[in-house]
This record gives sequence, structure tokens and C-alpha cells, in this order.
Amino acid sequence: MTKPALYRRFRTLLIANRGEIACRVIRTARAMGLRTVAVYSEADGGAQHVSEADDAVLLGAAKAADSYLNIARIIEAAKQTGAEAVHPGYGFLSESAEFAQACADAGLVFVGPTPDMITAMGSKSGSKALMEKAGVPLVPGYHGAAQDDATLAGAADKIGFPVLVKASAGGGGRGMRVVRKAEELSDAIASAKREAKAAFGDDTLLIEKYVDNPRHIEVQIVGDSHGNLVSLFERECTLQRRHQKVIEEAPSPTLDAAGREKVCEAARRAAGAVNYVGAGTIEFVSDGKDVFFIEMNTRLQVEHPVTELISGVDLVEWQLRVAFGEELPLRQDQLKLNGHAIEARVYAEIPAKNFMPSVGRITTWRTPAEVDGLRIDAGYRSGDSVSPYYDAMLAKVIAWAPTRAAAIDRLDRGLNETDVRGVTTNIPFLSALVTHPDVRANAIDTGFIERHLATLTATAESLGDLELAAAVAAILRSEDEAAKADAASPWRASGWMPVGRRKRSFLFRRGQGHEHTDHQVLLSYGGGGSTLTIDGRELAFGSSANGDGIDLLLDGVRSRIAAVVDGHELYVRTRNGRFDLHLVDPFCGESEEAVGEDKIVAPLPGTVVALLAEEGAKLEKGAAILTLEVMKMEQTLRAPFAGTLKALKCKVGDIVAEGAELAELEADAES
Repeated sequence: MTKPALYRRFRTLLIANRGEIACRVIRTARAMGLRTVAVYSEADGGAQHVSEADDAVLLGAAKAADSYLNIARIIEAAKQTGAEAVHPGYGFLSESAEFAQACADAGLVFVGPTPDMITAMGSKSGSKALMEKAGVPLVPGYHGAAQDDATLAGAADKIGFPVLVKASAGGGGRGMRVVRKAEELSDAIASAKREAKAAFGDDTLLIEKYVDNPRHIEVQIVGDSHGNLVSLFERECTLQRRHQKVIEEAPSPTLDAAGREKVCEAARRAAGAVNYVGAGTIEFVSDGKDVFFIEMNTRLQVEHPVTELISGVDLVEWQLRVAFGEELPLRQDQLKLNGHAIEARVYAEIPAKNFMPSVGRITTWRTPAEVDGLRIDAGYRSGDSVSPYYDAMLAKVIAWAPTRAAAIDRLDRGLNETDVRGVTTNIPFLSALVTHPDVRANAIDTGFIERHLATLTATAESLGDLELAAAVAAILRSEDEAAKADAASPWRASGWMPVGRRKRSFLFRRGQGHEHTDHQVLLSYGGGGSTLTIDGRELAFGSSANGDGIDLLLDGVRSRIAAVVDGHELYVRTRNGRFDLHLVDPFCGESEEAVGEDKIVAPLPGTVVALLAEEGAKLEKGAAILTLEVMKMEQTLRAPFAGTLKALKCKVGDIVAEGAELAELEADAES
């Protein structure tokens, strides 16, 4: 094995990643005077990280295996552009010892630990044995090499249910299943292996005792090549869904000073077991009293900004300085904890549809200014496309304040002032989550989101006067912009005239099919000012553009609202929430469309990985029919009503387009 080309100065850095983390690394590298090289797939030709780098190289087709996981092509891209170092970001090849070794063989500095360190700590099974020797507390579990079903089942029985079936490689919740009964184990193992193989190319599993009502606490560590190793306090990542972190904060609101020192000391011991060099994270699970080692992530974490905000350290800069061969800028006793930071991950997904990924082109991207402790780390802009090939995270909204309560308030404001259209996002869900009384009180565990899902994904309140007035104002602004009309008066309505009055009727629809509601609004304008008539009540009305927003005057109250008009579709954001509306065109003869609910269609492009029912089978409502792999995650399609599976129109391995008919279900007479 070639000795790694470690710890030397370089001037050109290739970022072997995409999206938010690629943009994040480019930002710090540029500030340090480095030249940056981006890589991209055919799906990412117009992506933000491509435009922000000094150079960019096409790797290959959209699939990650043909682009961001193609080690040989990335090494070739580095040679083509004169790059001397590679930063792997997170995900993809960031924890691949093979990739780190390939960089070393090519004479490139890998901005991260050595291949041996990645091998030792990157395997969940191998690292458990290492931690046991180092005296780091462990959760009881099976981490052996034998992977047959009988061995895994025997281990689960010995450990005792519930157990956690978990991919040994990778992270992000992929290849992970909670199993509470023995009869559920076989399906969980098969599904976890499929998902792990697809995401990481390795279907090795381990089984651990599942800690009920657990908390997830992790410690950021950084080591240099001179033997210095520090911990930069801890983060709490307890608010998760499907083992995927949703909200992260630092420091942990659960630990006192003594608990903090105890877990940080355990983390330093864990990293010291391999003389760790670079940035990494030691993850623990807590039962409320003790902490147990879960795994080490030998890379930068998605949630690293909260640590940066409480420590004042730029972790990417430290990674690069360690790669230069420098000593850490600070020692353990020089690191000071300051205030509280909290982060929310913004995803392109549909919470109301079981968080199904959302793909498409972003038509509107608006984020608040990064002031008053607010930070936005994003990898997308207006006009960018969200594809089905990669993780659906768009951005992170992060807030810092002197106290946890103030940080939560700032985060909520940052979320409320973020508008993304063209794809559906989880922003309303995130806002509902961080403002939940139990979250504010820190009365949470990793199952909190699942237990409160109905409340957290509830639709916005019913439309009020403010929302209907906002919809009218949005249409008027859109029409004025299209016509480039004179907007000299700050409170003019479209069609204003000095004498006489005119009227214009609007019909707004909310919802679809039989569940929609219609709302009539009458605008009167001309001499004497403008009014809106809603439910028989006449209200004074006026509006004017204010940057991306609209200043709305309704019945003597001025409100700042946000709105987007796309044809007949409207989005408005008021102090009451976010609302999607449809402007009914009276000249188009719009009517309700019949929905063919007997057809099971692909909600997104994906690959059929399992057929879970046979043709002719009698199915209950909610019964599993088939499983698709979408964005590296498995999505199970279920029967929307009780009936007979009339036909399966796909087979395992089929790559299907969005909207493709996959199965046909015939309803029971009584359903």
C-alpha cells in the first residue's frame, strides 16, 4: 500500500461532492486563497457549486455510481485541473478508505484521516471492538462477520427485542430498521441489506439493543499530525425521523457541565485510540443517565455549523490547516463555549405524503439576510433543478443566540422568512417542530417526531381575510409587473382611475377534488380608494411592492406579506402561515377532475426493488404492494383502499418514470 501523501501545502483544492457542502467548502477555501475545482454529473451541469468554483469537471451520467462515486474519474479530474488536494465533503466517498488510498496513490492530499483510520473507525462493527478495548462504553450488540439470516436472528434473540438492525457502512439513517418483534426481523434484514447495498455498496449489518426513549448526543473532535487532539463540545441531535437528523443544536440542553466533560473525555479517548487526524464526530446514545458509543463518523458532519457558531471555529479551515501539516490553532483549554446554536435541515419533500421526496425546478428561492445570529448554508438557487438521483437536502437554516430559547425564536423567524417554490419543502413542518412546547422544554427523545407526526404535518389554518387580501394583492402586483404599469401611488390597485368606480371579482380555490373550498372576493376601486368585500363585509384595501414582498393595507392594518404567482397558482405567506391557492378562471370552464385512484403510479422516478403482493391478492387498506428506491431511500407504495390487486405492471429491477402505472387495484364493493 502506498504511503499517503499527507500534510503538505497545496494551492488547488478539488471538492469531490455537490450541493450545500461543496458550496460550503468552496467558501472557506476561497477565503484562504485557494483555487477550487468542482466536479459534477450530467444532472448538475447548472448547479450552484459548479458556478462558484474556479474550474469544474464533468464526471459522468446522473447516477452517483457513474459520477460522484466514480473514484477513477475523480482522480482523473484532479489531474486534469492541476488539483493537489481533495476535500470529500460528507456522504458519497467521504468515508471511503479506498478513495483516500486512491488519492494517496495519485500523490493527492486527502483532506481527512488516513485510509487506516477510516477503516478502523468507519466500520461500525470494527470500531465497536476497538472502543471496547479503549474502555469506551458500548451498547450491547452483535458486530460479527457472519451475516447469514440464522446468525443475525440468533443474535437478535440473545440481545432481546427491540433491536436496531443497522448497516455497518455509511450513515444518514440508510440501511437502518427498528425491529420490535421476532417475526418482523426477516423483512427488516432484507430491506436494510438492499438499502445499504444501494447506498454504500456494502450490505454488512450489525444488530444492537435498541434503547427506548433515547437521546442522540455527539462530540466534534479534531486532531492534527503533531499529536494534538481536541473536542469542540457536544451537539444534541435527538430530533430525528427514520434515523435521519432533522434538528441539531449545540451545546446539548440535556447535559450539565459535569456530563459535558464526561462525554467529551470519552470522545477524546475514542479518537485517541487510532491517533486520529482530521475532523470527526463520536456519536453516543443516552438513556437519560449514561451514554454509550454508537459510531464514529470520519468526516465533517452536516450539522457542523452549530459547533462553529458556539466555538468561533471554522471547521473547514481547521481541516485544511491540518492537511497543510500545521498544528491546531487552539488547545483544549483555549476553547470556550459561547451561547447556543440550533439548525434545521430544509429538504425537498412532502410531509403530508409520508415525507416523499419532491423533484422539479426551483422557481422561487428567497432566504432572509444573514444578520442577527442567522446563517443560511445552501446549495440551490432559483432556477436550479432538484433531481431524484441524490439526497433531497436543499439548505440548512442555523441560528445563534445567547440562550437556547432565543436561538429557537431566531431559527423560527429564519424558517418563516424562507420561501422555496417549484418543489415542496418541509419548512412548515420544521417551524411547527421547533416551536412545539415539548421541544422548547427539551422534553424529547428520538421517537418524538413519529409520535407527534399528525400535529406537526397538519395543514395551515383556514383562510382568513388577510390571506384572501394577500392573494388579490399578489395578482395585482403580477399584472402590474407584466404590464410595466406606472406605480407612482404607493397604495394603488390595478385599474385605478380618478373618477367613477369599477369592480372585479376573484374566485380562489383551496384544496383539490371533493375536498376543495371556494372563496369569493370582490375588489372595488376608483375614486374614494379601494375596498375588498369578503363574506359580505367591506374592508379598506391597498397594496404596494416592497422588494420581494408586498406591503398590504387591510382595514387600517399594514402587513408585510410574501407571495408568488405562477399562472393560476398562488402562494402567499402571512403571519398566519403559508397557503397555496388556485385562481379559478371563469372563462376556462374549470371543473373537478376525476382521479383514477384504482391506478398505483410512481410518485417519483425510481427503481422497483421489491414486489410485496401478488396479482389476485385481497388487500386491506394500507397493505404494502411494492417498494421503490427513490433518492437512495426506499418508499413503499400501499393500497389506498381495500380491494383486489388486479394487475402488477412492473417487475423488480424496472427503472420507472414519475407517473408510470405500476399496479391496478379493484375496490371491494363495500369500500
